[in-house]
Parts: sequence; C-alpha cells; structure tokens
Amino acid sequence: MFHSHGKCLLTGLFILCGVNVLAQTGGYSNPTNGRENNPYSKYGIGEFWNGNNTVLRGMGNVTSAFENPYEVNTDNPASYSFLQRTTFEAGATASTRTVLGSGEKYTTGTASISYLNLGIPVSKNAGICLGFRPYSRTYYNMVDTIFNSPIGSVARSYNGEGNLNYAYMGAAAKYKGFSFGFNLGYMFGNLRNSTAVLPIDTMLTNRSYASDFTNYTRIGGLYWKGGLMYEHKIDSDYTFRIGGTFTLKQNLTERLNAFQISTYNFGDTLVNDTVSYPGEQRGKLRLPMSYSIGVMFAKNDKWDLGIDYTATKWSDFNSSPDNSLNFNVGTQSNKISLGGEYTPNVNDLRNYFSRVTYRLGVYYGTDYLNINNTTLPYYGVTFGGSLPFRRSLSHLHAAFDIGRLGVTTNNLIEETYVRFTLGMSFNDKWFIPRKYE
Repeated sequence: MFHSHGKCLLTGLFILCGVNVLAQTGGYSNPTNGRENNPYSKYGIGEFWNGNNTVLRGMGNVTSAFENPYEVNTDNPASYSFLQRTTFEAGATASTRTVLGSGEKYTTGTASISYLNLGIPVSKNAGICLGFRPYSRTYYNMVDTIFNSPIGSVARSYNGEGNLNYAYMGAAAKYKGFSFGFNLGYMFGNLRNSTAVLPIDTMLTNRSYASDFTNYTRIGGLYWKGGLMYEHKIDSDYTFRIGGTFTLKQNLTERLNAFQISTYNFGDTLVNDTVSYPGEQRGKLRLPMSYSIGVMFAKNDKWDLGIDYTATKWSDFNSSPDNSLNFNVGTQSNKISLGGEYTPNVNDLRNYFSRVTYRLGVYYGTDYLNINNTTLPYYGVTFGGSLPFRRSLSHLHAAFDIGRLGVTTNNLIEETYVRFTLGMSFNDKWFIPRKYE
C-alpha cells in the first residue's frame, strides 16, 4: 500500500475541524454544466423543492384553505373532494441564483420538471389524486484554500449532488362542509457528499497525497400527509374556508456507503488506494413533524384571498448512519404567506383578458438550517396568471418567484433567486354518467 495511515488520520482530523465550510471558505466555483450551485444545500437533505402547482406558486403558496374544482392542490389533500373534473397538471421551473459572500459573487441556473398531478372526482363528495414531485435537491461546488495546514498549503473542494423524490396517491371525502384527506406515497433518492484535499505547494505536489472523503446515501420509505378543510357559504356569492395539514415524524430507510480514498502522486503516475470502507451501514432517516393552518375568503368566480402559517419541528430530524447530515440543522422552521387571485369577468366571451386570472403573493420565513448560531431568513414576492383555452376549462399558467435567502453576517452568504414556472392543466369528464346517449 502506498500510504501512511498516520498522515491520512491527520488529514481527516484537519478536514473535520473545517466542517463549517460556509464560515471559512474563500471562494466558490461556478459550474458550467447548467446546474444551480447552492452552497446551503450541503447540509441536511438539501434544499426543499416547491411541489405546488403553478397556480399556487403565483399567489404566495397559500395552500391550507385553497380549493378549486378545476385545479389540484396537492399540498392539502382535503381539497381533492372539491374536484368537479378530471384534471391533469404538469409544470416545469427555470431558476437562477446569485450568491454573495466573502467578497465573491457568482450566478448559476437550472431548469427541471416541477410536478405531475392527476386529480379525479369519483363522486360529488370525494376525489383521488396521483402525483409525482421532487422533494429536495442537493448541488454545491465550492473551493477553499488553506496555507498553513499540517500538510502544507492545500486546496479543499466540497461538492455534492442528489435529490429526494416523492411519488404518491391521495384521497379525500367531504361531509357537510368538512373535508378530510391524505397523501400516501414512497419517498426515494440518493445523496452524495464529498470533501477532497489536494496539496498545491509546487515543491510538494510530486510524492504527495490527495485525500477524498465521500458519503453515498440511499434513502427510501413510505411517507404520508393528512389534511382538513371546512367551507362555509356566507351567502350566494361569498365563501369562507379554513384548512390545515399535518405530518408526524416519520422514519425512512437509509443506507450509507462511506469511502476514504488516498491518491499518491508519483510525478508521472497517480495511484488510488481505498484507505477505509467499513461496508454499507443501514439506519433510519427521521423526518420531522410539520403542520400548517390557513384561512381564505372568496367571491365566486371573482377573487380569493388567503393567509397561511407553516411550522416544522426540525429538532425531530435525525440521520443514524450518516451523522454529517445532522450538522447545522436547526430546531424549527417557520413561514407565513399571504396571497390571492383575481378574475375580472369569467363569463365575458368578448374580452379575452377579462377571463384571465391574475395572482400576487408575498412570504417570509426562517430556513431549517442554523449555521454558526445564525438562523437563515428568507422572503420573497410572487406573481403570475392563467390564460384560458378557448371553449375549454383548461389553462396555461405562469408564475414568478423573486426572493432572498440568508445573511452575510458571521461570514455566511446571501442568495438572491428568481424562479419562473410554466404549467398547464387539462380538464375532462371521467366517471360522470351521461344524461343522454
């Protein structure tokens, strides 16, 4: 074996001492492969991905008390009982992110599928849904330089990628204004987190070691979410709704493969040697309890206005085989959203833009990470609209989300993001008996 166990252990301790990379890094790489580089996705299970449809994204994601007979609100499954037409939805998001910190600034972007939904009314008071959505994603690529390490001047690189996805089915039933629903599905995905150390001193490059520490994590398991909603007709035109969602802490199966690899540079030859591989380790990834509550006022076929509050108890979160996923995860995240939509005149067949729906929303919250004893606030504004197809209940939807995450205090970074989502919804009649043959 071409290695020194003592030097590898020393290098490992040196890396662990620098685990708070965001507080110490002196630069970030700007990848050219079309992916959005988010340093904060290094921690926990990455950056959470919005799985709501384009309609809800345009109005600040006020989902707890939202229902529409021709749109699928998968964030509160109780809404399925209000569906009146079979509805297929699909959407894609393009986003850019500008990162500012430690005197460095860069912008990256990406595009991806956001959601696929199929909502089906099975009776006047019941509905079901099949759906698929990304749950979280990880992609970061950072570089740091240390000049006085135990092995001389070195370049440390941190990079990772992966995602969690959620495929599910849901059902809901309604009785005298009360609606109850749930989503049950399978959450699955892979994460890779790597740290590498490479000597950069000219005199030490030859006959030197480079070390790579990589964790491959596979995650899978059942995951459910419940929802409640109550609708009260104030009169023939106005409606009041209150709704909420809840999930208890749940365990997913987690499989970890951790590699420590040393590369020896002979000057003209590189030799890789696996210093440590303890075999696959199995354990549990515990996702935290979460809940939301919201209210909404509506005027039939005219406007909706709502407010939501969401909280997640991240002190419940834990990864048993991969303790590195627990680093810098906070105790609780919170979010408050306000938004609405307005349609001038849905029955005006002469003026097309009178039948267009316009949306606006705002939100403020704190992220689930806590780095250097600093919480990460985020806030943003959303807007969008829906263009109806002629002689159809189907629509083309668009939504913009412009926001900011993080702070530059305590040597952290601040991110400004812009997300554009384009979606379509198609409506048809299924399982509804015809009156005439």
